[in-house]
Amino acid sequence: MTHEDIEATKAPLMEHLIELRSRLIKALIAFFAAFILCFFFAKHIYNILIWPFVWVAGPEHSKFIYTALLEYYVTQLKLAMFGAAFLSFPVVAAQIYMFVAPGLYRNERQAFVPYLIATPIFFLLGSLVVYFLVLPTLVRFSIGMQQSAGTDTAEIALLPKVGEYLSLMMALILAFGVAFQLPVILTLLGRIGFVTSQQLRSKRRYFIVIAFIIAAVLTPPDVISQLSLALPLLLLYEGSIWSVRIVEKKAASRAGSATAQPKPAE
Repeated sequence: MTHEDIEATKAPLMEHLIELRSRLIKALIAFFAAFILCFFFAKHIYNILIWPFVWVAGPEHSKFIYTALLEYYVTQLKLAMFGAAFLSFPVVAAQIYMFVAPGLYRNERQAFVPYLIATPIFFLLGSLVVYFLVLPTLVRFSIGMQQSAGTDTAEIALLPKVGEYLSLMMALILAFGVAFQLPVILTLLGRIGFVTSQQLRSKRRYFIVIAFIIAAVLTPPDVISQLSLALPLLLLYEGSIWSVRIVEKKAASRAGSATAQPKPAE
């Protein structure tokens, strides 16, 4: 490579670095704006997050505690960061796409957009499963383990800490949100020909074991959380087989149409 060739590559490289910096700045601005908004409403957001507990236990039996001076404040900071990451994701994903899109062919951009849209949708679906199904089940099970005071026994009452409840909520939402990306990932792999619907069907029995291993790793060490994640994973796997099959049919249809087109006259 000559000196002139090296100099010619500097301008495109600098343009890409400048654009990358611009995209990163916009993504960070979106994150910090969402962080400030979430921190301002942190107490209201936290009240929304503890609704599953209040719904199961009843307002008169719902009491959360914090045992350190700044624990509730730190909890609000964590909540603001978690909410900011959730709210700013569409902006961050859009910035990533706009940076990568110029290097893709038109058909590649058209194929990439549906998966970019499906990712937050399935993450939100996993979060809703946690909020409306998993958390109420966990709360009901935990409350049922309380012990009333007796002549020879002490009272054992459930008094959740604000920080531990938020940590449990975030861990479950992240676990379910990531796990619910399974159809998106498998469909994308099927689109590029890395897996087929027949392969997925033949490996179904292995995935049953894998689903419970994933649930054991991603969720807290209790049977309820693990079953709550493993069973939806199995359903999502079945849905992925159906989705990959549809992709294969569309690919076969496009291949058949291309073959059926008449050759141009010489």
